[in-house]
Amino acid sequence: MTASPAPVYDWTVLDDATREALLARPVQTVAQRTRDAVAGLLADVQARGDAALREVTARFDGVELATFEVSEAEFAAAHTAVPADLRQAMQEAAERIEAFHRAGMAQPYSVETAPGVVCERMILPIPRVGLYVPAGSAPLPSTALMLGIPSRLAGCREVVLCTPPRKDGTADPAVLVAAQLTGVRCVFKLGGAQAIAAMAFGTDSVPACDKLFGPGNSYVTEAKQQVAQSGAAAIDMPAGPSEVLVIADAGADAAFVAADLLSQAEHGPDSQVLLLSDDEGLIERVQAELATQLAELDRADIARQALSASRLVKVATLDEAFAISNRYAPEHLILALRDARAWLGRVEAAGSVFLGDYTPEALGDYCSGTNHVLPTSGAARAYSGVSVASFQNFVSVQSASRAGIAAIGDCAVTLARAEGLDAHANAVALRLRKAAA
Repeated sequence: MTASPAPVYDWTVLDDATREALLARPVQTVAQRTRDAVAGLLADVQARGDAALREVTARFDGVELATFEVSEAEFAAAHTAVPADLRQAMQEAAERIEAFHRAGMAQPYSVETAPGVVCERMILPIPRVGLYVPAGSAPLPSTALMLGIPSRLAGCREVVLCTPPRKDGTADPAVLVAAQLTGVRCVFKLGGAQAIAAMAFGTDSVPACDKLFGPGNSYVTEAKQQVAQSGAAAIDMPAGPSEVLVIADAGADAAFVAADLLSQAEHGPDSQVLLLSDDEGLIERVQAELATQLAELDRADIARQALSASRLVKVATLDEAFAISNRYAPEHLILALRDARAWLGRVEAAGSVFLGDYTPEALGDYCSGTNHVLPTSGAARAYSGVSVASFQNFVSVQSASRAGIAAIGDCAVTLARAEGLDAHANAVALRLRKAAA
């Protein structure tokens, strides 16, 4: 086979232990070291606030900041710095993202479950939310759109956005313009786990938030999980290093498949890409394309590191490929199949699915309309991508009239006594006697 930066494996000849290792995410190998480093940083920010933020920012971002919040002058300068065609592209993407998210918004409802008993669900926006927009090796204004638009549709009272500073002490202009497009004006130049700490615990400069959103590297993901476990703030989901799994058949376009794999590999050295195919010839062609396309990438060194922990896997059948994919639960799943939609029902766990040869994952990253903040590291088995509902609380409400408690009170009393909870039973029985009188 042609030399390739991504190793090839034959699933059918591997034992269970090797298969398990094959599907392990790269970040898992440094998990304990990451946990310890993040815990120390969170404790420092919680204890010393802005002073700790300044020191950590100087150490990791190489810039000393007197203030973290982006000023109106910086917003204005950003608008001037961003080319008109990029502003237009972000505007078009924003419109499609809003159309998709608005269509999926949940509605409150009310139902009479028995005569005189009304049960309702009301929808409340989370009052203050914190958005994290990465901008380290690659600024992500698209993430500002993906988070800012549903937070606005949800009606959140206050939205705080953190994004890493550049070496000159400014925020990435495109990120600021994207934030403005969504109505977000409270932006802080803070990155990494320290940004998560600031939004979770609050400092003199940064307000504490009720729930935190956004993707990031393994340190950001770990920081989100630790603040959630501490009770300081809720989080959207585990959304760490990016990953894609492609299931391709013999008819797939090898250049397309390789491009999709590289588009995720270039995110960062801890990203992971997988190809599953029942056709050895297709895998050989993809290998050749990877080597060719990699040589043309500006971020080739980053992609090459990611590819070293990625896999090209030969499977016996497409059925086996779907079984592996469901076990892995990828953030992004591309079905490069001749009748991709016919296979959609086989998907049990994935953050977002891309059907057919002309639906690259990059469309979902930017402008198809779906959200690109998705569960990673297997979390897609139980978590969903960000939506308007992610920024809302769903509160149940019930009311019973005199006739209502008379209609269903005996049911409650019987169940409460069966559970040995006499006080519960008594709370209902007292009302039943009053209603009967």
